[in-house]
Amino acid sequence: MIKLKQIALVAAELDPIREQLFRLLGLDSDFADPGVAEFGLHNTVMAIGDTFLEVVSPMEDGTTAGRLLARRGGDGGYMVISLVDNIEETRQRMERMGIRRIWEIDRPEVTAFHVHPKDIGAAIVSFDEMRPATEWQWAGPGWRERRAENVSAISAVEVQARDPEELANRWSRAFDRPAALIGDGFVMKLDEGEVRILEATDGRGDGVSGVQFDIADRPAIEQAALDLGLGWQNGRLNVCGTQLIFREVP
Repeated sequence: MIKLKQIALVAAELDPIREQLFRLLGLDSDFADPGVAEFGLHNTVMAIGDTFLEVVSPMEDGTTAGRLLARRGGDGGYMVISLVDNIEETRQRMERMGIRRIWEIDRPEVTAFHVHPKDIGAAIVSFDEMRPATEWQWAGPGWRERRAENVSAISAVEVQARDPEELANRWSRAFDRPAALIGDGFVMKLDEGEVRILEATDGRGDGVSGVQFDIADRPAIEQAALDLGLGWQNGRLNVCGTQLIFREVP
């Protein structure tokens, strides 16, 4: 089992992006995880149903997030975080592929590791096993009481690459899921959520480029976008250097 659980974006300034997202997504509260100070960051974690959107921002020089801001010319996508039910099997698969782990944690409630973006390609990817699997440690206590009135879930992430076929092959092996060419990109379906790998055409290079949300209240999103002066085209708008994609759910 593997599920898309959390997408992290990186912003030079946290508060303005947090405010925009609160208004667009209809949020009433979030969680600031003190643990990210280990990486020289501060953050916000927003519960979208039982999936999560995070925004991180550097608090000091020399952080990985800061280098990404410089390399990609501004705010953008940062991490893809997945829930797995067998972290040891996942670890062994990474070792067979020669993918390095750059951070890991092992506590009674969670075992997780991040893999090197140069090895897997395009983004930092995290594989996390929670005990119990219905919990999500990174969202803090009481996350089920937090509300996102305008959206109900994160259902997909888009990752762009100069060579999308090569990246799709690497991610497919790492996630142990097939990636099929559909339309103008590759789609890798997980047990919940999907990863879409597209060609990078904006000059920003490889990285997380989009997050898809399932809509709960379209008029509210459109009004918030209008109030914020954000352009809305074909169910997409740009926040934090990332395409936010809004999908109608039948």
